[in-house]
Parts: sequence; structure tokens; C-alpha cells
Amino acid sequence: MSETIAGVQIPDSALAREATELVREATTPLLFDHSRRVFIWGALRGNEQGFRFDPELLYVGAMFHDLGLTERYRRTDQRFEIDGADEARRFLHTHGITGEEADRVWTAIALHTTPEIPLHMAPEIALVTRGVELDVLGIGYHTVSDEQREAVLAAHPRSDFKNRILDAFTEGIKDRPETTFGNVKADVLAHNIPGFVRGDFVETIKNSAWPE
Repeated sequence: MSETIAGVQIPDSALAREATELVREATTPLLFDHSRRVFIWGALRGNEQGFRFDPELLYVGAMFHDLGLTERYRRTDQRFEIDGADEARRFLHTHGITGEEADRVWTAIALHTTPEIPLHMAPEIALVTRGVELDVLGIGYHTVSDEQREAVLAAHPRSDFKNRILDAFTEGIKDRPETTFGNVKADVLAHNIPGFVRGDFVETIKNSAWPE
């Protein structure tokens, strides 16, 4: 039977159940609960804004968005967002979802740490970002009611979440610091990794191979 949290029905198809178990096995309880909350917050924001979205695609986008932080799926040669996006697309392909729909989920995950741009794209792309922003940054906190927040947190608690998610970010990207150039995760390493030096866009231009 499908589960409903804060008025949001959790997808219960075979694809959604398999996605749930994959993420549950690959991630920590911290990231699993966070990913489920991202889906619920995103769906609530979508309903509030009158968006028409595919709940199953939104669910996969939300559930897979941080897979690149996990030991099983993280690489060291690309941004962690792309790790999760690539795995989501592979997963969807195995379930016969290809083309634009699979690309939509890939984009939702790949852009979820890129401010503003996803909000002007397809609903599933925008709502993964909305869910992440609400859960991690508190953006849109007051767009959901106290009752909705209480229901979501009863199902998926946020115990010491701020500190623990920063630790998870650090662990997931510390071996690929160069991939944080120009994105928000550089701030995480600047706070948590001694000796980290962030890339500098101006210096990159000045030191390029062009003579002038």
C-alpha cells in the first residue's frame, strides 16, 4: 500500500520501490532521510505552485541526487552531482525510461547545486532543486505549514542535520577538490579541509595560455 506523508503520496511502483531499496542500501540513514524529504518538499512546493509533474520522475531525481557522495557510486574525476545523475539515467534505462524523460532526471540531479537556473526549467528539474534548497538551506521554509513539517520530520527526522550533512559533503568530495571550482561545494572544503585553496576565476583567466 502506498505511503502518504504530509499529504504527499510516495510513489509505489516497482520502479519506485527498487529506487528506494537501492538508495537505502547505498547511503547512510542521514542521506536516505534527506533524499526522501527532498521529494516531499519538492512535491509540496510543486502542488503549492500548481505545477504538473511526474511524481515517479521527481522521486528518482530526489532519491538519487546525493548518490555521488556515497562510497559505492562516487568517482574522483567529476562533480558528485554528475555521479548521481549518471546512475539515475542508467537506472531509468533499465526500466525502459529513456530519451527526454531520463535526460530530465539527469538534469535535475546535475543542476541541483546550481542556483536559480533549474527553477526556470521543467517542473521535475525545478522541484528537485526546490526540495534541496528547503531541506539544506531553509529556502521556502515558511511555504509549508507547521503541521506539514511535523509530519515529514516524524517520518524522516533531522537529528543534528546541519552538522552531519556538512560532514557528508566533505567526505564525498574531499578526494576531488578541483571539481568544486565555481560551485557551492568549494565553501564546504574551505571550512573543513585544512590547506584547501579554492580555484580563482580571475587568476584562471590571467594565467591561461593566451598571450593577451
